[in-house]
Amino acid sequence: MSETPVAPPLSGVLETGLYVDDMARARAFYERVLGLEPMVADDRFCAYRAGPGSVLLLFLRGATLEPVVMAEGTIPPHDGSGALHYALAIPESSLAHWEQHLAAHRVKLEGRVNWKGGGVSLYFRDPDHHMVELATPGLWPNY
Repeated sequence: MSETPVAPPLSGVLETGLYVDDMARARAFYERVLGLEPMVADDRFCAYRAGPGSVLLLFLRGATLEPVVMAEGTIPPHDGSGALHYALAIPESSLAHWEQHLAAHRVKLEGRVNWKGGGVSLYFRDPDHHMVELATPGLWPNY
């Protein structure tokens, strides 16, 4: 009888991809409100450094339905729809500053949770209605 193989370890989530309807509008939000700077961008996508070892990708909805063939290899087609959720890590010391910053940009908070582990989460939407969460340490046992 053979044993079920154990999966090799993961190092973390490297990329998170969101699909947007208007790239210029989405980029304006992510760059102006969240302060992200593009690493690479073209008409169909934009890549942002979202902390150590983490990348936030914006894809123009419908613009990645064909394979992308490059000298390095081929990226298979992909796409998505609907409002998604993701969380960005922030230090506890910046929580009040983030609340003031979001208010100054007229970003409406839809929720705030004070987690039992000590973390705090702020919830708001981007222009494509994706739920953005800013979370301080204490949300999860590993954060």
